[in-house]
Amino acid sequence: MVDRTYLDYAATTPVDPRVLEKMLPYFSNVFGNSSSIHIFGQQAEAALETARDMVAGVLNCRHDEVIFTSCGSESDNLALRGVALATRNITNANHILISPVEHHAVSQTAEQLATLHGFEVEYLPVDRTGYVDPGAVATRLRPDTAIVSVIYANNEIGTINPIAEIGAVCREHGVSFHTDAVQAAAYLSVDVEDLNIDLLSIGAHKFYGPKGVGALYVRKGTPILPIITGGSQEIGLRAGTSNIPLIIGLAEALRLASEEQPNRCALLRPLRDKIIGTVLEEIPDSKLTGHAEMRMPNHASFVFKSVDGNLLLSMLDIAGFACSSGSACKTGDPEPSEVLLALGYPHEWAYGSLRVTLGTTSNYSQIESLLAALPNLIQRNRILASKR
Repeated sequence: MVDRTYLDYAATTPVDPRVLEKMLPYFSNVFGNSSSIHIFGQQAEAALETARDMVAGVLNCRHDEVIFTSCGSESDNLALRGVALATRNITNANHILISPVEHHAVSQTAEQLATLHGFEVEYLPVDRTGYVDPGAVATRLRPDTAIVSVIYANNEIGTINPIAEIGAVCREHGVSFHTDAVQAAAYLSVDVEDLNIDLLSIGAHKFYGPKGVGALYVRKGTPILPIITGGSQEIGLRAGTSNIPLIIGLAEALRLASEEQPNRCALLRPLRDKIIGTVLEEIPDSKLTGHAEMRMPNHASFVFKSVDGNLLLSMLDIAGFACSSGSACKTGDPEPSEVLLALGYPHEWAYGSLRVTLGTTSNYSQIESLLAALPNLIQRNRILASKR
């Protein structure tokens, strides 16, 4: 049997044992519906609101500005669709401004708003690293802009955007600003006051919490409509019985991520830099994607000329390394990444993408093994690809 090394932490993370321990009583002992009046419901409601307080503490926001959802994608949908429709209903605003390197939860929601609801979607310019210049946002804001959404840390290429500066521009013009912080929450500050944002999305399974739960910060006074109706849960913005065990898990995982962030970053940056330096030095026709300095501390991503990216992932898997070609939502699609195409990479480069993302159990031995295997795998891949 081949030893298996997991290097796809941007796709998902294992649940921290400390998080699981906090969750377990709420599957059996404290199982009530938080909307029920009796003692069982009261116990569940108390746990729910304690978790909301914990999340609000990390985000530095009000208790009633935290909305629990099923995942980061739902949070993105609620933010974009809810604010766009609500703002247009109030002011007739019809313009949506996003970057071309957003997660599909944002980009496809914007496209649907355009197709089905008549909104005008405009894409901000980005440089070759996927970086959004705050000045570009300022020049494209209009009196009828309903919402701006710019990803905090890019899931495919690792670039960190200047969210606080973009937020300041939007606030000066009175436009609601949303950021997808699903990747960022594990390693970057999500203090909403420092970031000057109105809406922020997170998903627990990206920072050692359970799958199936997320949260959306909504600044008090931000116009927003629910996209799931049928009940008064989550301050009327997200109907449905509260998933108490998973919400408890999200809150505990976010607390741990915030407290342990400096140590986690200090562990992973040297490993990341080792991967980047060795790949660029030892593998011909390789390029780093994303920003060289302003990038996630656990994120290394590349394109290789004349390489079949999906075949490379299979070869790595057989060799014992679980990696990705970019977004986990993209894996298996034979088409090149839309993000890489938006950054100007030609198809012969964009097809050969690789993302290596690290986690709290990653170590130098694993990285050395990967770097010993990768050059030969790339060479074999190019030979196979040339024969097709």
